[in-house]
Amino acid sequence: MPRFLSLAADAFPLWILVGAGIALVEPTVFTWFSGPWIVWTLALVMLGMGLTLEPADFKRVGTMPRPVVLGFVAQYTIMPGLGWGIAQALQLDGPFAVGLILVACCPGGTASNIVTYLARADVALSVVMTMCSTFAAVFMTPLLTSWLAGTWVKVDGWGLFTSTAQVVLLPLVLGLVLRRAAPRTVAAVLPAAPLASVLGVMLIVSSIVGANAPAIRASAGPLVLAVFLLHAGGFGLGYLLARLTGQTETTCRTISIEVGMQNSGLGVVLARQNFADPLTAVPCAISSVFHSVIGSLLAGWWRWRDRHR
Repeated sequence: MPRFLSLAADAFPLWILVGAGIALVEPTVFTWFSGPWIVWTLALVMLGMGLTLEPADFKRVGTMPRPVVLGFVAQYTIMPGLGWGIAQALQLDGPFAVGLILVACCPGGTASNIVTYLARADVALSVVMTMCSTFAAVFMTPLLTSWLAGTWVKVDGWGLFTSTAQVVLLPLVLGLVLRRAAPRTVAAVLPAAPLASVLGVMLIVSSIVGANAPAIRASAGPLVLAVFLLHAGGFGLGYLLARLTGQTETTCRTISIEVGMQNSGLGVVLARQNFADPLTAVPCAISSVFHSVIGSLLAGWWRWRDRHR
């Protein structure tokens, strides 16, 4: 059974694609999943991440400081800069522009650890980078979003901060506490956690796509292009930065994946809780589809290239 759960979790891009596709054609399949369901589901996903962390993960930061710092800086400079620049260049409508910037300012996605494994990159480094960017998101995501998206709408920075703390920091800390207080229970739950997280994110994404299906179809061209450019640029520039600073191929792949993949589920929740226009959450939902597909294709290409060397 654990092997089946692992294979099902590894197919997360397929889950996301199928869910979003169904939501576009038949929105009512997923629109029931809304309101508190979205917030609590993301909190459970972050709790699952917290359950996987150990004190040794925090100690690893000291053993690999240079790539961790490099990835952290890239995460919170490359992606926010790309989000703002693409929104300006394509002249996106206000809600879409703000949503694109918001997801660009989110931390690395938990699915990046799976893609890193598939790409034969450094999984330990990926876990540490995701952990660092996620904890820092409590401050960095509200700060950067307020600064960059304030051009389009007034952003409630304090509201973003409290929302991020509630759905990121508290579940992570609770997960750490539970792993220490009830290790046997956590060990029994952990095999199913990755698949549960994937299904949770799929439900979040599909519900947002379904609720805004007409608007997505009407603005599909520029919106899809913007999200594609955001993630393609993140993967490419993350790899290039790591290569220019003399990192190994394995580290370059890891940083590329960490920069290119965002916690889109967090973007959706923050958009729903802090912005009046529901269309703000749409780029975040589409982001989940794109970074999953691009990351998986990139991992497959790297594996193919390794086999043929």
